[in-house]
Amino acid sequence: MYLEYYGLKEPPFSITPNPRFLFFSAKHREAFNHLLYGIRERKGFVQLTGEVGSGKTTLCRALLDELGNNYSTALILNPILDPDGLVRNIAMELGLNAKGMDRFEMIAEINYFLLSQLEQGRDTVLLIDEAQNLTPELLEQVRLLSNLETDDRKLLQIVLMGQPELRDRLNDPALRQLRQRITVRYHLNPLRHGEVGNTFTTASACRAPTARPTSRGRHSGGSIVTRAGFPAWSMPFVTNACLPGTSSNATGSISGWSDAPSANLKETSPHEPH
Repeated sequence: MYLEYYGLKEPPFSITPNPRFLFFSAKHREAFNHLLYGIRERKGFVQLTGEVGSGKTTLCRALLDELGNNYSTALILNPILDPDGLVRNIAMELGLNAKGMDRFEMIAEINYFLLSQLEQGRDTVLLIDEAQNLTPELLEQVRLLSNLETDDRKLLQIVLMGQPELRDRLNDPALRQLRQRITVRYHLNPLRHGEVGNTFTTASACRAPTARPTSRGRHSGGSIVTRAGFPAWSMPFVTNACLPGTSSNATGSISGWSDAPSANLKETSPHEPH
């Protein structure tokens, strides 16, 4: 019913991480640029952290769309596995048949695949979501996968995405070898009040005005609460993609990203506070 009332053509607050609904605030644009920079410059490891609902998974989906067919990608959404299961899952995501193989055979098969992709001029990217759930043993296995390389380049680019607990886990002295390999880091902070206003203003400017809602606490006059129950400041997903007669490009399309890195983008030392 509220779709017709607000002049929308589809629900704007679905909990599915749809990149069409990603609003590129300054924070999300900078996070996106960090991810692309780390992958395109073959930095080996990239780390993205943020609170629940900040938009990490949606940025990941947008990143996959941006990389396109020039990259082979493996996306791990549930990393709560044992080391054998993790390597098997990665192999399967890369389209390899790992049935009946032990871990060492699977790693050898992955290495062969990475070399074949290199010969074809393609890079391979491994993205691990919810990486804060990786145990030290699994993080060490991921580090060992990053050892797959030639004399002059890494064969596998690895993106770790997770909640702030991931930073705490990586500060464990036992993981210092992994931590020193992560040269590109970004922490995605929640949207501030003014940024939320810009988000909704951008969307509403693309449609005819409707009657102003008056229900305090749900619309104007109170804090905006999404369908999923999250405060709107934590949801960077509202764009004009859900409005009739508009396209998602009006609020900043992925294709509008410049190859020039953000002025604030920098590589970080593993010894810097982050």
